[in-house]
Amino acid sequence: MAHRPGFVLEVDRSTPPTLFMRGEGFSLERLPVGSRIVYPSEALPLLNDPEGAIRHALLNPVGTDPLPALLFPGMKLTIAFDDISLPLPPMRAPDVRQRVIEAVLDMAADAGVDDVHLIAALALHRRMTEAELRHALGDRVYDAFAPRGLLYNHDAEDPENLLFIGETPQGEEVEINKRAAESDLLVYVNINLVAMDGGHKSTATGLASYRSLRHHHNVKTMRHSRSFMDQRHSELHSSNWRMGEVLRKAGVKIFQIETTLNNDTFPKPFDFLQKREWEWSAKDRATFVASSRSLARTPDRIKRSIFNSIEAPHNLTGVNAGEIEAVHELTTAKVFEQQLVHVDGQSDILTMGLPYICPYNVNSVMNPILVMCLGLGYFFNLYRNKPLVREGGVLIMSHPTPWAFHPVHHPSYIDFFEQVLADTTDPIEIEKKYEKSFAEDEWYRHLYRTSYAYHGVHPFYMWYWGAHALEHLGGVIIIGGDTKAVRRLGFKPASTLRDALEMAEDVVGRDPSITHLHAPPILVAEVS
Repeated sequence: MAHRPGFVLEVDRSTPPTLFMRGEGFSLERLPVGSRIVYPSEALPLLNDPEGAIRHALLNPVGTDPLPALLFPGMKLTIAFDDISLPLPPMRAPDVRQRVIEAVLDMAADAGVDDVHLIAALALHRRMTEAELRHALGDRVYDAFAPRGLLYNHDAEDPENLLFIGETPQGEEVEINKRAAESDLLVYVNINLVAMDGGHKSTATGLASYRSLRHHHNVKTMRHSRSFMDQRHSELHSSNWRMGEVLRKAGVKIFQIETTLNNDTFPKPFDFLQKREWEWSAKDRATFVASSRSLARTPDRIKRSIFNSIEAPHNLTGVNAGEIEAVHELTTAKVFEQQLVHVDGQSDILTMGLPYICPYNVNSVMNPILVMCLGLGYFFNLYRNKPLVREGGVLIMSHPTPWAFHPVHHPSYIDFFEQVLADTTDPIEIEKKYEKSFAEDEWYRHLYRTSYAYHGVHPFYMWYWGAHALEHLGGVIIIGGDTKAVRRLGFKPASTLRDALEMAEDVVGRDPSITHLHAPPILVAEVS
């Protein structure tokens, strides 16, 4: 059965209330008549035989020889894979990385390859735990490699295991994982949740050091990336592609495997969260009422554990393998087939409900800096051509925004929030005044390398991620957030949608045009 494409609904008097995600909760809100709601398309059909499709991709790659022809006895083979930040929410077992890596390992065994390392491509993210690695790769792979030290997390702060490759014509230093760089073949296993993922970014970011990453994870690059989802207008992509060329010229041989998933985000009984409200069944409405009441009485810690236990039913819609750029072109087309929705023009106000999860708080808490990053960095950038909200317009997002941090995962975030944002919220000022001291702090470095902490510089990158939106917007309002936390971010707090819309009129004028981004599931607005 063909999936229904996404579409734009104009709100009239008969339109039912609209679902807004709100962290570990949700609400129904009445949008003013004449507002627009951008709905994502329904899930694409899954591949009938995922194992067969994976094997076919490895044997029939684009732009290079079949994988078995690249494998030989005595070679060094390294398999790198995307970390815990993808997909969202984590998918039901078997994870697609397990399926792909098992197929690669079978071919390697057939070819007599016995020097194989598996590396989680973390960049500056926190290390994956044993449970997380087992979930992504399966027990068979974990038990065969981890006890012998052949499955491990990339360490971007280990000078002995990094290799400087060279510089781009723009002076960008390229330094990546030494084992990966010196292998006869690097196989990269990617999940493309959004168009920003994959391509040269897989290796040039995922296996890089801070020395290398700082050339594109900075305010200037983020401000000149007019949507991270549009490769042609993203300076982030341009930098990674230049770095990829340095790797290619240095002889680093990469066999890229990219997978795409459908957008089936929530399992039953939470699947009503991704349906169109007027199509809710009586059971869906009853589930909404019961779960809303129950969540209102549940302590935050327990709510978090409930939502963190959700495993998405999304699964494989496509797999391509071979030469990086040729593969990525096919992958991006499949991502847009699932996610693109055509929208006519911009509006004065953009509203969105932010969910409980983003790439950087899996099995954790969404702290205020991550709320800013999800809203202004990710959701704002879910567009091609131009943003859904006009320049000088207002972004209204709904999230509890707790003044709460995971002390193990986000230690430098606490200090960034308490010290840096208390001084300034200007990305340029923050970068100039504070980044170096956090990036080079020995304690943060130690926690990143030995515990499960994001790198000391990571909260800076999250703030820079929203730099283009901060420059573009005339105001940001958060509904239902902790008032002090929202103000510390430099935004305005509101208790209800109606209050937020009234406050926005002070910036954009009376009778504003309003667009609501109905996500998750993820969509990308093609704004004309």
